[in-house]
Amino acid sequence: MNDDIKQQIRQIKQSFRLMMDGSIAQSMRDKGVEYHLNWGATVLRLREKAEEIGPNYDLAVALWKENVRECKILATMIMPPDEILPEVVDIWMEQTETVEIAEQAAMNLYQYLPCAPVKAYEWIASERELCQLCGFHVLSRLFMNGHEPNGRGINEFLDQAHVALQSPDAIVRKAALNCLNRFAAFGLVYQRLADSILRRI
Repeated sequence: MNDDIKQQIRQIKQSFRLMMDGSIAQSMRDKGVEYHLNWGATVLRLREKAEEIGPNYDLAVALWKENVRECKILATMIMPPDEILPEVVDIWMEQTETVEIAEQAAMNLYQYLPCAPVKAYEWIASERELCQLCGFHVLSRLFMNGHEPNGRGINEFLDQAHVALQSPDAIVRKAALNCLNRFAAFGLVYQRLADSILRRI
């Protein structure tokens, strides 16, 4: 990490003090969401900070390494999707430990990756629930934006959705159901396929 990046990170961390919301941070702790450091900054404030900084690969990588909630969310907002390598995406996914970070990464970054469909199908087939959650969120965004799956993708998605809808994790079930609804919106054939999955459960 060069001196410029170190200085930027120091300034960014100082700016979090102005965004601090103790009630949000306490609410997260009460729900069992633990971070090494959590200023309770809102996503809106972080988005404003990201717009001020602009896309920056090196800074995003450095921020992600900080074990601070706001740093990780900000990293997903300023990382250029066309610059991050699939191997780095895998590392970030492995290091994701909370539902919030998984959801923010899917919304801010992963849905825009050139490899987004490949990663999404890979994640929904994972045994790790946070990977499944992230995968279904990315697919929901892709479906919503008109990325229609091919025949193989349809079969794979329906198989994994069927499994996820029976998951003991309510958050995964909800993400899978939302994704299935996005899938069904492609048309009558897709609606019937989605209905067949629901009837089997």
